[in-house]
Amino acid sequence: MEDLLYHRLQFAFTITFHYLFPQLTMGLSLLIVYFKGKYVKTDNIIYNDAAKFWMKIFAVNFAMGVVTGIPMEFQFGTNWAKFSELTGNVIGQTLAMEGMFSFFLESSFIGLFLFGEKLIGKRLHFITGLLVFIGSWLSGLFIIATNAWMQHPVGYEILENGKFVLTNFWELFSNPWLWPVYIHNQLASLVTSSFVVAGIGAFYVLSKKHIEFGRIFLKTGIWFGLASSILVAFPFGDAAAKNVAEHQPITFAAMEGIFESTEGGAPIAIIGQPNIKEKRLDNAIEIPNILSFLTYRSFTESVTGLNEFEEEYYPTNIAMLYYSYHIMVGLGTIFIGIMLISAFMLIKKKIYKTNWLLWAIMLAMPFPYIANLAGWYTAELGRQPWLVHNLLKTVDGASSTVSAGNALFTLLGFVGLYLLLGLLFILIFIKVVNQGPQTQND
Repeated sequence: MEDLLYHRLQFAFTITFHYLFPQLTMGLSLLIVYFKGKYVKTDNIIYNDAAKFWMKIFAVNFAMGVVTGIPMEFQFGTNWAKFSELTGNVIGQTLAMEGMFSFFLESSFIGLFLFGEKLIGKRLHFITGLLVFIGSWLSGLFIIATNAWMQHPVGYEILENGKFVLTNFWELFSNPWLWPVYIHNQLASLVTSSFVVAGIGAFYVLSKKHIEFGRIFLKTGIWFGLASSILVAFPFGDAAAKNVAEHQPITFAAMEGIFESTEGGAPIAIIGQPNIKEKRLDNAIEIPNILSFLTYRSFTESVTGLNEFEEEYYPTNIAMLYYSYHIMVGLGTIFIGIMLISAFMLIKKKIYKTNWLLWAIMLAMPFPYIANLAGWYTAELGRQPWLVHNLLKTVDGASSTVSAGNALFTLLGFVGLYLLLGLLFILIFIKVVNQGPQTQND
């Protein structure tokens, strides 16, 4: 169990740090296509300069994502060798497709976008940006298809030796778990990129430099941020939650802090502290019957509580699962509020002079990162104690040849290395932002 703890800590740390970067690039690729499309349509050079500025930030994020993603591939063969041996015939399909198709598509056309505009012309240059966007979103699709199979396995057969084999390739992509979660995830990445674009725009307006770009970034970030913040919650977040309620009822009860089954409708907890020892939610502030309505569209539908299930199948860390879920939902609600107010002030043409709101937008930039990570924690903590839900336990997927000492040693190495990489990224990001968008005359 000590070995398993360090295997999990190492993978949790590396994937947490890694996902700081793809969540920006996936959403930002769409905004770059938008800026480039505006330039092609209007021939207004400022949109082209905006697209090239954000592609610089995209490229730095992409490079960091690649560097921090490679160690996770190795961990499948070291810390999680048994999992790879048993499920490789299934998850190897989608992971290979992510590397062979989406990664190479994305990486190939980044260079053309950055350096090839004069060579290929503005319309083909737009196509290169579009292909970068398609590559980044395909990458998300293949990764989440892998995760969706682990959450809700389909199209497989288990051989006598315990190995999983794929019997229907297309079921991986018609998995009912996949599409709500995929679109929810991509919209969440768009929330992050929208807040970053709007936040940098707010910074430029407040600091009175690159003001014209700042206004464009603010306007674009607000409208994309408003749309994505709403859609990520409903209908796609709602659909993802319904999947959990249907296919993982134990996880759903833990996420919502429901210990006792409810009759005549379940309340939704706005806040509360899970008391695992006494199996109750302490200091809860609840709205009666709302959880039943949101989940089943009926105010009187019952929700099964954790006490109805055997404890050995409980999520490994109920408290962290509960808090992760509520942090995600709480921050998502705040994002909608910020963007609604910002859109209203934008329509009234007052936002550029409303300093308190500009400060709020700028200071809000880190919080979508937190919400995205909390969402991933919710998904992964909710699946525990399983690697493949109801079929392969986490303890049975860990490598038996990598000791706790080895895992801890490499974990400390990753912490030190990623600290340096993080500082380097921050310095480069600050330099690019301070330099600002370069115009044709620069």
